[in-house]
Amino acid sequence: MVIQSVITSSLEKVFPEQTPAACTTPFTMLKNDTFSFQAALRPVSIPGSAEMASSSVLCQDGSARADDSIPVKISAASPVAAQISLRRVDLMPSTLPVNDTRDGNFISDKPGLYPDLLTPLEDGKCSLPGGMWTAFWIGIETTKNTPTGTFPITITINIDEDKAYSKDISDQDSVSAGLLNISDSSFELSEEAKTHEIDKNNKIVILKTQIEVIDAVLPKQQLIVTEWFHGDCIADYYKIPVFSETHWEYMRRQICLGVRRGLNMILTPIFTPPLDTDIGGERTTIQLVGIEFKDGVYSFDFSRLERWVSMCLDCGIEYFEMAHLYTQWGAAHCPKIMVTEDGILKKRFGWDNDALGEDYRQFLNAFLPALTSELKRLGIGGRTVFHISDEPDESNLPQYQAAKAQVSGLLAGFPIMDAMSHYRYFTDGICETPIIATSALEPFLAGRRPADLWVYYCCAQNYRVSNRFFGMPSARNRIIGLQLYQYQVSGFLQWGFNFYNSQLSRRHIDPFAVTDADGAFPSGDSFLVYPGPDGEPLESLHMAVFYEALCDLRALRLLERLTSREHVLSLMEDGLDEPLTFTAYPRDAEFLLRLRERVNREIAEYKTKNPLNGLVFCADTAARK
Repeated sequence: MVIQSVITSSLEKVFPEQTPAACTTPFTMLKNDTFSFQAALRPVSIPGSAEMASSSVLCQDGSARADDSIPVKISAASPVAAQISLRRVDLMPSTLPVNDTRDGNFISDKPGLYPDLLTPLEDGKCSLPGGMWTAFWIGIETTKNTPTGTFPITITINIDEDKAYSKDISDQDSVSAGLLNISDSSFELSEEAKTHEIDKNNKIVILKTQIEVIDAVLPKQQLIVTEWFHGDCIADYYKIPVFSETHWEYMRRQICLGVRRGLNMILTPIFTPPLDTDIGGERTTIQLVGIEFKDGVYSFDFSRLERWVSMCLDCGIEYFEMAHLYTQWGAAHCPKIMVTEDGILKKRFGWDNDALGEDYRQFLNAFLPALTSELKRLGIGGRTVFHISDEPDESNLPQYQAAKAQVSGLLAGFPIMDAMSHYRYFTDGICETPIIATSALEPFLAGRRPADLWVYYCCAQNYRVSNRFFGMPSARNRIIGLQLYQYQVSGFLQWGFNFYNSQLSRRHIDPFAVTDADGAFPSGDSFLVYPGPDGEPLESLHMAVFYEALCDLRALRLLERLTSREHVLSLMEDGLDEPLTFTAYPRDAEFLLRLRERVNREIAEYKTKNPLNGLVFCADTAARK
């Protein structure tokens, strides 16, 4: 038996049947930075050998036998080992990996298994399925105090054939389910892969690489990022009461992970957000504000809201957005709002209530002044935005305008922003700060643009633009960092941090089994994190790669401060046949890897030539954090 190995970049999606491309770009990073690469391994019986004949690695149909797995213990050693994490990249099922293939920039549109879940290993133990590639995600997270220099990284794989470790979706179950088919030709030893011969006296494989930590601190993220947080889905998945102590703790853990990966604004459920809910249907109630209606007067209890704000601030959240005041796609109805009347908690507003009705108007006239006063008391009044309705279109524009007019006077001093992409909505003053789909930006960029340019993408942004679907290459995910820099974007929104429901919330789903909201949204769209055991959130590959894009953006802004914006733009477009835009950009991963390495080098060279300025800048950056 031999074990093949490849050191590859974080932008390579490693599939069991395809030899991944080796990474040739040097590994460099800054302080306060995150860098990732992958070690891919595959045990293979040598064709024609006695071992091959006895173990029958290939079945008659050419597929690999997953029960020929090799128990291993994998570890990473380095002088910077305290900053290194090691996780296995597990395959996740998808019936809808992409929903548009016209641009040709995709990996596959076929249902199957895709690398996405980053699973921590218990004491480094796992099994390598026979004949299949398994990837391990090696992440390095530096701080401002991490030492600089070039440090070796040694990855050791100890083989223990006397033990059997638990299997997972990436081996036996996947093969038996018929989702994974490996042809005989895939067993040829690749020239890119290193080969390690294994016999009874040789039970160890050692891989070596190195990382250079450059003496410059990556500055704080300026871009405002919100990935809509669905706290009800956490309660639904774990089957725990909303706002129980366990629920608060599980929400805190997911928010903290989100902040580590660039989230700095959070959707706040003052009442159950009216998002992706079937007409007449309901989502699990998650309402922070206690409301009582007695003798024709509303009163409000903001104690849970205060706890929410305190928790989010402790996690590192800086900005807040209030749940939408009206239903999605047109503002025709009221959100579900629970109110205590005569000592009984009941639904006072919902689908049956006209958004412009007098009852709701009276409620808003009482609620919004009390809420805004509380937000100011909590110290976040200047960091809070409001929403009217998500994604209105031409057919319901008058309704949206009427709803906005109903509350705008009550929200003086608070920005109102919504996802809407029609240029005239902005030029006609319907929304001063529209959040614009990346596929609809052209008229805004060619004409008058908002003072604060906000963009978003969701399942509909599938042609030519960046996105994070399973079936797309990771380079298409990461390229958005350059695009956000190119167009000096102020904020980014995506709707699915942890949406564990089917489309329109008709049922709850198991995100480990259903990754596409029952075939409605391409996998990778509706959630970034997986709900791990005991409330521990598990990161996804597409989340980690998106955060690399945010780190790229910060590095570009650092280089701009050291040189000039013109210099950075010329560096980004050096060698390109056309200017970089949201729809025109290099598709290959090597472009991104080389550019980031070149940016890091230029930052290092600047510091060498301007040591005083460099040191002052880094100290200032660290202080601002």
